[in-house]
Amino acid sequence: MRSNNNTREEERSSSSKQQQPQAHMSLKIIDSCLRLSVVPLSVATIWLTVTNHESNPDYGNLDYNSIMGLKYMVGVSAISAIYALLSTISSWVTCLVSKAWLFFVPDQVLAYVMTTSVAGATEIVYLLNKGDKIVTWSEMCSSYPHYCSKLTIALGLHVFVLFFFLFLSVISAYRAFSPFDPPCDSQTNIDA
Repeated sequence: MRSNNNTREEERSSSSKQQQPQAHMSLKIIDSCLRLSVVPLSVATIWLTVTNHESNPDYGNLDYNSIMGLKYMVGVSAISAIYALLSTISSWVTCLVSKAWLFFVPDQVLAYVMTTSVAGATEIVYLLNKGDKIVTWSEMCSSYPHYCSKLTIALGLHVFVLFFFLFLSVISAYRAFSPFDPPCDSQTNIDA
């Protein structure tokens, strides 16, 4: 009975070893596509935000420099685009591919920084659309409709970049931790 189980385990391990290179290559292609997709989305976010301005005869001009949170969003978008481009190129360099931690740590950091940037930009768009009566901040989108619509599109693109970085952080975590064995199950140790 014991040898029959060992034979099955050997068959499973040999078939999984054959599938592993193919799965690794598929994962690498998905990773590269996600990273390359970040670049145009981030550039579009930057362009929409920086070129966004509108004048109102009653209230004056509203532009990118008027709101500090937008500068943060543009900075994070620039960093993410540059990192995505460099990491895509370096992911195909064989000496760096084996260093999974080189991708894991920055992917995690950028995922968290993107989360804060999206949260800040979402708050800005919300306040522009709804205002805040308690602090006497009136909504501004009725006075600046073009500005608000472009900013909403930029925020949508920024959210897509966030989702891509969340997926990338999961992929890089898998790559960093997959060489290690899972933790021991206490029940398995007792049976052995």
